[in-house]
Amino acid sequence: MRILMISAEGPPLARAGALVDVMDALPHALRARGHEVAVALPFYREIRENPEFKEDDTGITVDVRVGEKTYIAEYLQGRSASGVQLFFVRCDDFFDRAAIYGEHGVQYEDNAARFIFFCKAAVELARRLTPSPQILHLHDWPAALVPVFVRAHHLPFATVLTVHHLAEQGSFWGLDFRLTNLHERFFTLRGIEFFGKVNFLKGGILFADKITTVSEHYKREIQTAECGCELDGVLRENAFKLTAILHGADYARWNPETDKLLPVGYNSSSLLGKQICRAALLAGLQLAPAPSGPVFGMVTRVVEEKGFQILVPALDRLLSDDVRLIILGEGDPAYETALAVAARKFSTKFAYRKHYDEKLAHVIEAGMDISLIPSRFEPAGLSAMYSLKYGALPVARATGGIQEIIEDYDPTSDPPEAGYGFLCYEYSTEAFWDSIKRAREIFREHDVWAELRERAMARNFSWEASAQRYEELYAELVGASEEAAA
Repeated sequence: MRILMISAEGPPLARAGALVDVMDALPHALRARGHEVAVALPFYREIRENPEFKEDDTGITVDVRVGEKTYIAEYLQGRSASGVQLFFVRCDDFFDRAAIYGEHGVQYEDNAARFIFFCKAAVELARRLTPSPQILHLHDWPAALVPVFVRAHHLPFATVLTVHHLAEQGSFWGLDFRLTNLHERFFTLRGIEFFGKVNFLKGGILFADKITTVSEHYKREIQTAECGCELDGVLRENAFKLTAILHGADYARWNPETDKLLPVGYNSSSLLGKQICRAALLAGLQLAPAPSGPVFGMVTRVVEEKGFQILVPALDRLLSDDVRLIILGEGDPAYETALAVAARKFSTKFAYRKHYDEKLAHVIEAGMDISLIPSRFEPAGLSAMYSLKYGALPVARATGGIQEIIEDYDPTSDPPEAGYGFLCYEYSTEAFWDSIKRAREIFREHDVWAELRERAMARNFSWEASAQRYEELYAELVGASEEAAA
């Protein structure tokens, strides 16, 4: 099958979020199964300035209307490190900027225009590819208007929308609808209008042929009022085309035995390398090498969704113990400030690094003993998969994909040879603190901890099973299209 994936994030961007990992691993896994897969991305300044990545001009340009203005879309091409075909939509007016969505915690004011342009330009790319793609697979709100344009212009593409983060919907002022150049019938209850605003994600949910999300538990959660971010009613009405496919971990990049970014590799049979990575991590961040308490870590976006609302109030208690803590990530300025203040207060125990660094991210995974995942929402839980592989036992709130990845350790269970993490079932500081204390106590029992770590490192969440599920979904749509054409 011929598949064009369309996303605002993907390789060769720095991997600050899980979506970049997905857009690297999933196309590669599908390509390994014999499919023709390409990825369409905006041509950001970061890509243009990357000295290790080379792109070529296709010579194709298209005029794209956005409201009353016309912009030129230039198309470039390249290959990801794993060999997947990449297409880039270039328009410096929109994408020659320091960041993807905004700077200093403030979104760019013209994001509606930027991603309306991107969706239109991606559709124009699909129309010009030879042979034509059969499936357009969209990821999250920045690409979610593609199915709307496909339906509005009666184009011969089947569309699949994957919802990675429901909370981020692409909601803009109603006046921005004019930028779509769509007929006014699309700005209605049965269109992209949502409480007087333009809602990209709602449009994708309504007009895509299939909707997927990234774990079975998250699929159920987003159809509830508590976790549906006000789109739960829309999702329930369209549940007939909603499928859950648990995403996998890219073990070609995230495997402590072969990871070239680590000081030394290791596996579950030989853990000396993990101790070396631990020592290198603490030394590199100028944290105290002793006492021997656990090293906690997080590589994440610093936003409420990731649980900082309940983590920040626990920092003083946590750092008053014989522990070290490392957090890597940026996001909400208020949480960034709180972390920076705590890092100054506990300078020998806590290191906070705002700007993403690929090597540091890998060394944190290898050097920490315990991974903190206090997320309010955790759709897929890729960070948990990575932590397990690197032998960092997770303390996590049981939400979304976490419940399909982490098995809670209960020493009173029968048999006791089960579990390899510490789950918290209530979203509160006290409940999460109780789970941290449980992990802290078990860490002192060296033999038990070693058993749990070995059990965790044996878990396998490869992309093969996920790619097969997507393949089956695509085949269903292609089969239906061929029947309709006949």
